[in-house]
Amino acid sequence: MTDDTPPAGGDTAALTARLSVPDMDCPSCAGKVEHALEGVDGVTAIDTQPTTGRAVVSYDRAETDEAALVAAVESAGYEVTGRPGESEGEESGPARSGSVWTSPRALKTWASAVLLAAGFLFEFLLAGSNASVASVLGADVLLSDAFFLGAIVVAGQPIVRGGYYSLKSLNLDIDLLMSVAILGAVAASVAFGERLYFEAATLAVLFSVSELLESYSMDRARSSLEELMELSPDEATVLRDGQEVTVPVDEVRVGDRVVVRPGEKIPMDGVVVDGESAVNQAPITGESVPVDKTDGDDVYAGTINEAGYLEVQVTAEATENTLARIVDLVEDAQSNQTEREQFVERFAAYYTPLVVGAGILVGVVPPLLFGASWPTWILRGLTLFVLACPCAFVISTPVSVVSGVTSAAKNGVLVKGGNHLEAMGAVEAVALDKTGTLTKGELTVTDVVPLADNTEEDVLRCARGLEARSEHPIGDAIVEHADDRGVSGREVSDFESVTGKGVTADLGGTTHYAGKPGYFADLGFDLSHVHAATDGGVVTQKSRDLCERNDCLDLLEDLVPRLQREGKTVVLVGTDDELEGVIAVADEVRPEAAAAVQRLRELGVDRTVMLTGDNERTAGAIAEQVGVDEFRAELLPEQKVEAVEDLTGEYEAVAMVGDGVNDAPALATATVGVAMGAAGTDTALETADIALMGDDLTRLPYLYDLSARTNGVIRQNVWSSLAAKAVLAAGVPLGLVPIWVAVLVGDAGMTTAVTGNAMRLSRVKPDLDADGEQ
Repeated sequence: MTDDTPPAGGDTAALTARLSVPDMDCPSCAGKVEHALEGVDGVTAIDTQPTTGRAVVSYDRAETDEAALVAAVESAGYEVTGRPGESEGEESGPARSGSVWTSPRALKTWASAVLLAAGFLFEFLLAGSNASVASVLGADVLLSDAFFLGAIVVAGQPIVRGGYYSLKSLNLDIDLLMSVAILGAVAASVAFGERLYFEAATLAVLFSVSELLESYSMDRARSSLEELMELSPDEATVLRDGQEVTVPVDEVRVGDRVVVRPGEKIPMDGVVVDGESAVNQAPITGESVPVDKTDGDDVYAGTINEAGYLEVQVTAEATENTLARIVDLVEDAQSNQTEREQFVERFAAYYTPLVVGAGILVGVVPPLLFGASWPTWILRGLTLFVLACPCAFVISTPVSVVSGVTSAAKNGVLVKGGNHLEAMGAVEAVALDKTGTLTKGELTVTDVVPLADNTEEDVLRCARGLEARSEHPIGDAIVEHADDRGVSGREVSDFESVTGKGVTADLGGTTHYAGKPGYFADLGFDLSHVHAATDGGVVTQKSRDLCERNDCLDLLEDLVPRLQREGKTVVLVGTDDELEGVIAVADEVRPEAAAAVQRLRELGVDRTVMLTGDNERTAGAIAEQVGVDEFRAELLPEQKVEAVEDLTGEYEAVAMVGDGVNDAPALATATVGVAMGAAGTDTALETADIALMGDDLTRLPYLYDLSARTNGVIRQNVWSSLAAKAVLAAGVPLGLVPIWVAVLVGDAGMTTAVTGNAMRLSRVKPDLDADGEQ
C-alpha cells in the first residue's frame, strides 16, 4: 500500500511514500530493499520496517515518483502490494494474503520434500534398485541423486534467486550464504566424486521450511498491528440531502454528519450533534466502562456505540483521526532503536564476516595441511556458512518491541518508540503532576454544611443563584452540583463580582454574598461564633462538643482549617444578617491514584514525587491521600523542570507524568515523558514519549510492568540466540553438528523461538481496574 504525504517540514516538492512489502520480513531482506532504493535519484530518506513489512521512503517528486520507487523494490526481488490500480480484493496491507502454508513458496517446499523423501527411499531403503541414470564428468548420477537434484531445483530456486539479489546488492545475508552452501555441496559432489546431493537437498528443503516458519511467526507478530488497523470500519452512513448514504470512510469529509446505530463502530473522529448513548472507548483509551455521550461530546474513530442512536459531525479526515495517528505512531515506533538493538546491529556487522571466514578456513585448511577428506570438511565449512546469518538475534529486539508497543496500544497506552519502552522499564523515580494527573482536574462540591435553620437545599439554592452568573471554576462546580441535586436557582439581580473575594447579588430582594472566609470577616461577621444547623429543632451533638455555648461552630479555628487541610477550597454563603452555610469545593483525587502509586512501589519504583503549583496545605493533603513519597508545592513551570533535573541527578532514569501541554517542559526534561488523557489531543500525542490515551492512572503501573517485561524478553531473546549460535558453531569442526541441525535449530528454530517469546507480551494486561482494585 502506498500513502503519499508531504513531510512535516512543509516542503511541497518532497513526499513520503509508505510501501507495503509483505515478504520483507527480516533484516537481510530490509538491507536489499534499502540498497535498491538508495540507487533511485531523488530519494532523501529510507526507513525499512521488516517487523511490519513496510518501507517508508521520502523523496523529491521533482526527480522521481512513486512508480520508480516500486520498480526499485521489485528489482530487489520483492513485491509491493496494495498499489493504486490493483484490482479490488488484492492485498492492501502488510500481511500476506492467504495462509503461509498454501503459498507458492510452500507448494514448492512440499513438492521438494516429496522428492527428497523419494531420494531417501532409494538411497537407504531400496539400495538394490538405486541404479545409475546418468553420468556427469565421469561420475555416475544414481536414481536417488536424480530425486535429490529435483528437490534442490524446486526448493532451491527461490533461495538462489534471493542469493542473486543479495550478491547484486553486495549484501552478505542468509539467502547468499544458503545459496553458496547449496551450490557448493553440488559442486563438491561433481568435482570430488563424493555424493553430497542428499546434504544439498536436505539443506534446500529444510531452509525452505524454516523460511515458512519465519514467515508464519512474523505474520503472527504483524497480526497484532493489523487488529489495530481493523478497528475502524471501512464504510460510514452519511446524511446527505436528508438521505442516508453508505460511502467508504475515505470519502467522508470534515463537516459531514454520520449516523451510528447501536452496535456499530464510530467511523470517524467527531462531535455528537444528536442522540445519546454509552460508547465503548476501550479500543482507544483502554477504559473498561462505556462512557456516556450526548450533544457536544467528542467521540473517536474505532470506538463502539453500545446502545443509543448517534449523529456525529466529523472533525477529522480518515487519515488524520485519533485511530489513524495511533496506528501511524505504532508503525513508526520501531524506527527509534533501543540501545540493545544498536548493540546487536554492531555485533552482527562483525559476526557474519567472522563466521564466514571461519567457514572458509574449516573447509580448506584440514584437507590442505593435514590431508583430511575434502567432502567432509567442505560440508563442515558450509555448515558454518549456515550459522553465519545473524537473523535470529537481529530480529529478537524489533519483534519484541513491536509486540510490546502493539500490546500497549490495545490497552490504551501509546508508546512512540522502542527506546522509550526500554527506558520506561528502567525508571527508578516517577514525578507526577497533581492537577489532571493524580486528581481529576475538575472542581466538584465535596461538602455542604448548613448553618442556623437552613437545610443543604437552602444553601445550594442561594449559592446557585449567586454563582449562576460567575465565570469562576468554583462557581461552575457549585452550579453543576446544584443541578445534579435538582436544586433550582433563585431570581437574581444586581450581580457583582468582588475580585479576589467573592460575589454578591440580590436574591428575591435580599442581598446575598458568597466567597472566601476573609470576605465575610471584612463584612463584619464573627466567624468564631456561628450557629450550627439543627436536627429537628434540636442543636446537634457535634455542635455541643465544639462550642461552650453548645449552639455554635468556630469556623476560623475548626471547620474551615479542617476542610482546608483536606485540600478543599471553602466558600461561605450568607446575607447581611446571617451565615447560611459552608460549601467545600475540591479537585477530587482519582479513585485509582493511591492504588496506582502503591502498585508502582511494589513493581520496583524507588521514589514517587508529586509536583504542583498549588499551595503547601492543599499539596500536603493530596500527597497524604495518594501516598507519594514526597511532594513539592507552589512550583512554576520552570521550577518543575528544576525538580525533574534534581531527580535525574539522583536517579538513573526518571519518568514525568503530566497533561502533555502545561507540563511539556518537565516532560521533555525527564528520561521518559508520559502524557495523561491524550486521546484526541494533537499536542499531547506529538510532545510526549508515551501517552495514556484515557484518564486512567491504572495504565501507569501496567506500562511500567510491560516495559520491564519487554526488556526481560529482549535480553532472553538476544542472549539465547547468541548462545545457540555459539554452541552450534563450536560443535561444527568437531563433527557434532550436521547441516540439518544448523538449519532447523540455528536458523529456523531460534527465529521462531524468539518471535514466539516476544508474542507473550501480548498477554500482559493491567492488573488494576478503574477503581484501583486488583
